[in-house]
Amino acid sequence: MSDKIYELILRNCRLLLPNYQLQIVDIAIDDGRITAISTDIPASGKQEIDIGEKLVTPPFVESHIHLDCALTAGKPRWNQSGTLFEGIKIWAEYKQRLTLEDVKKRAIETLKTQAQQGVLFVRTHVDVSEPTLTALQALLEVKETVKNWINLQIVAFPQDGIYSQDENLTLLETALQLGVDGVGGIPHYEFTREDGVKSIHYIFDLAEKYDCFIDIHCDEIDDEQSRFLEVVAACAIRTGLTSQVTASHTTAFGSYNNAYAFKLMSLLEKSKINFVANPLINITLQGRTDTYPKRRGVTRVKELWQHGLNVSFGHDCVQDPWYNLGTGNMLDVAYMAVHICQMTGIPEINACYQMITRNGAKTLDVEDRYGIKVGKPGNLIVLDAKNPFHAIRKRATVKYVFSEGKLLAETIPTKVKFVGFT
Repeated sequence: MSDKIYELILRNCRLLLPNYQLQIVDIAIDDGRITAISTDIPASGKQEIDIGEKLVTPPFVESHIHLDCALTAGKPRWNQSGTLFEGIKIWAEYKQRLTLEDVKKRAIETLKTQAQQGVLFVRTHVDVSEPTLTALQALLEVKETVKNWINLQIVAFPQDGIYSQDENLTLLETALQLGVDGVGGIPHYEFTREDGVKSIHYIFDLAEKYDCFIDIHCDEIDDEQSRFLEVVAACAIRTGLTSQVTASHTTAFGSYNNAYAFKLMSLLEKSKINFVANPLINITLQGRTDTYPKRRGVTRVKELWQHGLNVSFGHDCVQDPWYNLGTGNMLDVAYMAVHICQMTGIPEINACYQMITRNGAKTLDVEDRYGIKVGKPGNLIVLDAKNPFHAIRKRATVKYVFSEGKLLAETIPTKVKFVGFT
């Protein structure tokens, strides 16, 4: 036994390696960082936890959520049609009464729920279409409040469109001046296609001016003629921003004819932009005007993955005007994706797990702080599972969540005793 004493040692971890192999190891953590990984660490720890050969992976990444409207379902009324556009109308009513305290309370409650379920990296969009920018100011305060236990990125999102109101141009730039991390848009919701194209060019101009990333709600509609993704990809290539750009939703991609889709895929491969799909919400909101056959309403996740593009998943909504349900559990998101993207082969299920972990870290550009390697921050989770397939199939309980080397949350899995009959 070595004389070395670590702050924390996790014994008997079933560590998920990048190649999806599994290895039983001990993991030692000091000063918030992983300092040793070995099949047997011959030292002691001030605190030692026997993981019992449960699955250990990097934490989940929430690539797309709207914290400003989380936990508002039914206020001021329920979305009866279940459509994107009724949700926007309901939110337009609710946001007139926003207060800092209201937004902060709901956002922190949602983040705590997600963190307990293994989410430690989050990108949230915040509506900057209302003149007071109350939601933005609240989330900037939330970011500071939670910084010691969760990494939060904020995207300025003009929910009502950039050119729908004269002041929206100023509000979007003001948000960037106040310190958001990224700039977004909603080109398919602008008044005309011309306004939509103009909005994308303006977003790229702002990103270069303020040196921030881009994350656009792009073609979140069933209309096969909504083709703003090609504009985003072309701008990414011409500006060289490429991997700093994310196209979220892109549900119209699922409605394009194959001749156009194949041509577009070639452009996307050149652009190297990121994609975020939101399986729970996309399948709920889209296809509402279809009778039968009814479209799935989700972008071509499998095909994007097969072409080597970076795809990650988001929960998008948690009990808000667009989605009455949701717990913030990223395993629910991956589980839904396995089904609606028809990714049921083992390599495909593994890929879906990667889309809520490593791919998300790439989308958020936090790879330098992400992963279970010596020298990296001690951010990891322990699941009551043997492998990613098992984790997704069961929507396994996250038993332990470690943030910066400290135990953030512990959940004891439910035990059921089958009594039976005699």
